[in-house]
Amino acid sequence: MSGLLPSYFGIFETSTNNLMSKTKVSLISVFKTIIWPRKQLLFIGLILIVISRIAGLALPVGSKYLMDDVIVKKDIDMLYYLLIGILVAIVVQAITSFLLTRLLSVEAQHLIAQLRVKVQQKILSLPVNFFDNSKSGELVSRIMTDVEGVRNIVGTGLVQLIGGSLTSIISLVLMIRISGKLTAYVLIPVVIFAVIAMKAFGFIRPIFRERGKIKADVTGRLTESLNGVRVVKGFNAEKQEIDAFESGVHKLYENIKKSLTSTALVTSSATFLLGLASAGIMGIGGFMIIDKSITTGDFLSFTLLLGFMIAPIVQMSNIGSQLTEGIAGLDRTEELMNMESEHDLEQRVNELYDIKGDIQFEDVSFSYNEGKEVIKNITINAPHGSVTALVGSSGSGKSTIAGLVSSFLIPDSGKITIDGHDLAYAKLSSYRQYLGVVLQDDFLFEGTIRENIIFPRPHATEEAIQEAVKAAYVNEFSDRFEDGLETVIGERGVKLSGGQRQRIAIARAILADPKILILDEATSNLDTESEALIQESLAKLMQGRTTFVIAHRLSTIRKADQILVIENGEIKERGNHDELIASKGRYHELFTYQARI
Repeated sequence: MSGLLPSYFGIFETSTNNLMSKTKVSLISVFKTIIWPRKQLLFIGLILIVISRIAGLALPVGSKYLMDDVIVKKDIDMLYYLLIGILVAIVVQAITSFLLTRLLSVEAQHLIAQLRVKVQQKILSLPVNFFDNSKSGELVSRIMTDVEGVRNIVGTGLVQLIGGSLTSIISLVLMIRISGKLTAYVLIPVVIFAVIAMKAFGFIRPIFRERGKIKADVTGRLTESLNGVRVVKGFNAEKQEIDAFESGVHKLYENIKKSLTSTALVTSSATFLLGLASAGIMGIGGFMIIDKSITTGDFLSFTLLLGFMIAPIVQMSNIGSQLTEGIAGLDRTEELMNMESEHDLEQRVNELYDIKGDIQFEDVSFSYNEGKEVIKNITINAPHGSVTALVGSSGSGKSTIAGLVSSFLIPDSGKITIDGHDLAYAKLSSYRQYLGVVLQDDFLFEGTIRENIIFPRPHATEEAIQEAVKAAYVNEFSDRFEDGLETVIGERGVKLSGGQRQRIAIARAILADPKILILDEATSNLDTESEALIQESLAKLMQGRTTFVIAHRLSTIRKADQILVIENGEIKERGNHDELIASKGRYHELFTYQARI
């Protein structure tokens, strides 16, 4: 298994694996990749916890001298020294506790921030088909929630676990010095408790692992229902969404109930077994005081030391649950980080420089599901500066061809070249810097009109921005808003009409100034008047660029250099508008039908 985090920076490594693989993060892996790189910080924390725990033993140790010397001998001077020593110990405890929390808790949050960034970076590197099969809310949960468990590993949890163990050991040694017999009686229930706790933690880890998955599913469905609230209300479907969410929440409740039952078993076992130890010590200790085997001070000190030994053990059961939950979260994160990103393919080594935009498909086939080809042995030649229009019925494969041009998809067979370079061997970032897209769903981000337009070029000059705004006729509606381009458009541009959203998407593509342009139903949401305005700006945008246009409105592609009629994943006809009309084939049939409408 690949390491969870390399040495200093706390960043995931990756290897090829399936997301649903049952990867488990071993304790050795956690030690090597999370704990050891922070050994200096944790060592300082360990020193602080040791000082704190030793200072905490001042009270039980001092109680012996209080009972056997100060009270019996009425030594006032010793009482003063004793009180001063205990007060100093209390101050030391307070200071070390503050430093410990400040040091390790801050480092834990720093690590969480690093991991969130790295997981988000990994997710964005995954191929498009991964997102087609994943809920956005689920992915948000994996980025924000799953990595939080490391705070229990790097934070005070692990150090407290070690410090608690140290306190128990020191207390045990001091108890043995007072009375080996009493100590032997105490160890019997402690050993039984340790066995129960280990079994319980082994049972709890899969429960925490499953909890992360349930949380992600519930968050994903909730995000979907909130994003699609207009559809929900439009179909009066509030009840079914409430029922779906309630079902998910109930699954989460059942999972939490299981884990709480397990942790309650551990805690109650500790209470019962250690309570028996305390009762036994009271009886045995009473007899030993009577026959003068131990002094009253010894007994009081032993009882207090017992508390100092038991408290960390009970605390360790809670910390153990937290560490188990943290490792379970890392299990799920490791699954994600082990997925192969679209940049990981070994053959993608060629850097593309200053391309012209000559694109060729050579006998290309593609299928989303094995054995069901969506594109079948197609060949396309799209020279630099040409406009290639794709037409055909829904589901014929037009958007799949656009996805192949965008390198969102990889051909199963055949070859796609850009200026003679095989796209399968090109670094995606070096290719996509020359790519511009206007998609059918005209996705806009929450923010202002300006922020959406400058998305591909955040540092564009005001002159370039205004040129894009005017070319796409965005100013035709933005000037009517009080804040102009600074108008906040809401999530996914919900405050704008479909045509307004699409014009912003076109302005974004104009500003990007790409060499290769993909227009997927780019004017589908425009009324006739707006479409007439946009057609002229699109014509200017397409000049000198290799353009692929997908359009149902055949009137918008009459000037295309070549029109490809796609049916069942094959090119049935090709030619310009006049040639295809003259051939009186499928294109003629579609164009004539639309003209009648």
